[in-house]
Amino acid sequence: MNEAALTLEGWYALHDFRSLNWTAWTAADDEERAVALEELHAFIQEWGPVEEAKQGSSAVYAIVGQKADFVLMYLRETLEDLNRLETAFNKTAFAQYTTKAYSYVSIVELSNYAASGSSNGGDPMQSPHVQARLKPILPQAKHICFYPMNKKRHLDDNWYTLDMDKRRELMHSHGLIGRSYAGKVKQIITGSVGFDDWEWGVTLFAEDALQFKKLIYEMRFDEVSSRYGEFGPFYVGNLLTPESFEEMLKL
Repeated sequence: MNEAALTLEGWYALHDFRSLNWTAWTAADDEERAVALEELHAFIQEWGPVEEAKQGSSAVYAIVGQKADFVLMYLRETLEDLNRLETAFNKTAFAQYTTKAYSYVSIVELSNYAASGSSNGGDPMQSPHVQARLKPILPQAKHICFYPMNKKRHLDDNWYTLDMDKRRELMHSHGLIGRSYAGKVKQIITGSVGFDDWEWGVTLFAEDALQFKKLIYEMRFDEVSSRYGEFGPFYVGNLLTPESFEEMLKL
């Protein structure tokens, strides 16, 4: 059997995409909308203490296009934590004005293709650098881009039949492109084998949304993407603060 990549795992991730029921929202009276907004703000305010305690991180972005209106992204220590968050949101008065557009369940992951761990051969989980990558604080950048992806398993182009040395060589080349965008794009890779319909989720953050296009286009010419990559739908959007969320909902 071919050698499997070893992985280190951190926080569990949920991307919860919602669409707004604008008909119901506009039909609601002022008091009903005020209660819904109050409960939405209270729900979002609970994220701060969790992040301060380094038990997770959260963000909300407006999605551009017709696939969804906004996404709630959560990183938490357990699947149970994600389930509680999803349920807590569904119980808010605001949630009744939304419909579920898409969701993605995964876990922050580093593989031994690229994770350096401890240079002296120690436990990589004791490395502050590794811990920061496995349990990242979401950057609250102006823009987000999310997409799921697979590695191909076709007869002629099967990633999983390549030996470890070849896969590591290809991933090193692939990673060099990503590192060339350091300071422009922050990338969080989450593994989803056994958790969702694709194998990985990729979440990108940037102050300049054009950097998403440049990075992903450049990677298309790399063999890891051009020969072995399969990509799902792309979601792109803009950061929502409590104030801008309320502004978006204003009639």
